[in-house]
Amino acid sequence: MVTGGGKKMGLVGASSLVVANMVGTGLFLLPSSLASVGSVSILGWVVAAVGASALGLVFAHLAMVEPKAGGPYAYARDHVGRFPAFQTNLLYWFANVIGNVAIAVSVTGYLAIFFPSLKHPWIANGCTAAIIWLFVWVNTRDAKLVGGFTTVSTIAGIVPIAFVGLFGWFWFQPQVFMESWNPGDAPLHSAIERSASIALWAFLGVESAAVSAGVIENPKRNVPLATIIGLLVSTVIYISCCTVLMGVIPGKELRISGAPFAEAARMMLGPWAAIGISLAAILKAAGSLVGWILIVAQSAQAAANDGMFPERFALTNRHGMPVQNLVVTGLMMMVTLLVSTSPDVATQFAHITDATVILMSVPYIYSVVAMWRLNRTLHMATGKMQLFIVVGLVACLYCLSVVLGQSAELDRKALLVLLISTPLYALIKRR
Repeated sequence: MVTGGGKKMGLVGASSLVVANMVGTGLFLLPSSLASVGSVSILGWVVAAVGASALGLVFAHLAMVEPKAGGPYAYARDHVGRFPAFQTNLLYWFANVIGNVAIAVSVTGYLAIFFPSLKHPWIANGCTAAIIWLFVWVNTRDAKLVGGFTTVSTIAGIVPIAFVGLFGWFWFQPQVFMESWNPGDAPLHSAIERSASIALWAFLGVESAAVSAGVIENPKRNVPLATIIGLLVSTVIYISCCTVLMGVIPGKELRISGAPFAEAARMMLGPWAAIGISLAAILKAAGSLVGWILIVAQSAQAAANDGMFPERFALTNRHGMPVQNLVVTGLMMMVTLLVSTSPDVATQFAHITDATVILMSVPYIYSVVAMWRLNRTLHMATGKMQLFIVVGLVACLYCLSVVLGQSAELDRKALLVLLISTPLYALIKRR
């Protein structure tokens, strides 16, 4: 846990952390993935926004009643059980390590616009590795620096993107939007289910403030506020921007675009705008990466303090940051980077994000169960209790729909990871 000597972030930094983690690579690359479903995916965005809002309310309530460093892991530990807590932390940590690689890959993808040699897979991997270790180092400094970096990158990165989302409507063509409505002629419920499943990647990070409660000033006030503010800002940006993109770029082009926002800016205002958007994408994704590395480290640190991860994960430096934990996280990201090497950034990104959202579903469901069990110990009005039961059910149904929306092969692999957690827990208990 962060020591008293470490500087903590306030409401602005915490809100920026949530927005930076949510409005990260999804804003710049996810529209290409959704284009394979078609512009019907806008309905999936609505479903995803409802599900993410339910999750946001769960974490905001938990943070208000019982703020804890470690987020989903800490709540599962205290209110569900040690084995579910171990599963939560293992899956949460593993999913975020994988997801962080996707963010780093997206930075490299946009850098390739300026340095074409980065389109070669192994040169790109070298660049991605350098990016990862740069931001691991940033996280060894202190939480104030991380919060400051995410604030600057969020403002600098979102301003031009918000411009496209707002003023791009002047270039919006309804016929372009409708021509790519459902290119695969999938049943409506299947298209919505698939697009809502893909879109969960965009909302990963809704729990960021809750996980980082240990490095946030006045967490009982700032954590729930940061969660709600971050969720609202991110949802508006996502839906507006993705709708504009699907009405500006023809579906066939959008599906294969490695830089859809840059392409839209080029079509609207010319090459100079594409360059500006690419720079914004790089800065924004970098801010997202530095924030997510902090989230992963905080979660593993909380588990190490409980003896569920090696004790070295809990050791902190003079800045109050878990430096050895961060180094191990960086090494795991290197392994993921190597095994996920693909011919192009878009394919690598899609594979990584699909795996991430499935693994994240289990920790989210455990968090809902933790909220229900915690509420039973509180002197809460019946109406309010029932409201949170409904909110939790909506969140759980969304998480289950995410799993159903993925391929059977990917679901089987995720199940294997879940099953492996059982013997791993037995080994840790024995030690």
